[in-house]
Amino acid sequence: MSKQDINGVGMTSQRTRSRLVTRLHEQGITDERVLDLINSTPRHLFIDEALAHRAYEDTALPIGFNQTISQPFIVALMTQSLFSGSRLKRVLEIGTGSGYQTAILAQLSDKVYTVERIQVLLDKARERLRQLNLKNIQFKYDDGNVGWVDRSPFDGIIVTASPRHVPEELLSQLADGGRMVIPVGDYQQQLKLITRTGDSFQTEFLEHVRFVPLLGGKS
Repeated sequence: MSKQDINGVGMTSQRTRSRLVTRLHEQGITDERVLDLINSTPRHLFIDEALAHRAYEDTALPIGFNQTISQPFIVALMTQSLFSGSRLKRVLEIGTGSGYQTAILAQLSDKVYTVERIQVLLDKARERLRQLNLKNIQFKYDDGNVGWVDRSPFDGIIVTASPRHVPEELLSQLADGGRMVIPVGDYQQQLKLITRTGDSFQTEFLEHVRFVPLLGGKS
């Protein structure tokens, strides 16, 4: 991959990214590490070429298979909430999707374990992340509802699709003191931050959101 491909030109240029970062800061994203990563990570590489000119708009975009790449503000909010100013050792991502959120996570944690139920999306994401030379990511083709038991516990869990209720399997894989960011609900979805202390879980509301549903099985 060439430097021009990563840096982008025109509507995918560094200037366009900087405008997006300014907007996110105005919307309340204050973690400088997150803002820097939004600025430096080439979102246009994670969507189809036909939509690349819209990569740095603050909007979700389709990636096929009835899935989307999340709105940059939501990516930033979820990441800021998950890391809360610290670096996490082990992070589980449910829903690899395009791989964009995975790329952000990989630059803030020691190891990312990412699960995707759609094989084609997983293969595309793996190739994109390889091109960016991100080597601390392990991939799994599986039902995200069950998490990744034999790699648990995790210091952080991020879920990029919305279940009706928080899966008990994921709660059980959260380390003591760990945090989970997850959208919950059908039509009236709430983005929640769940923190584990021993066997108790504290839940904080973050934002009203709209995610694709978290489906079971593999495709």
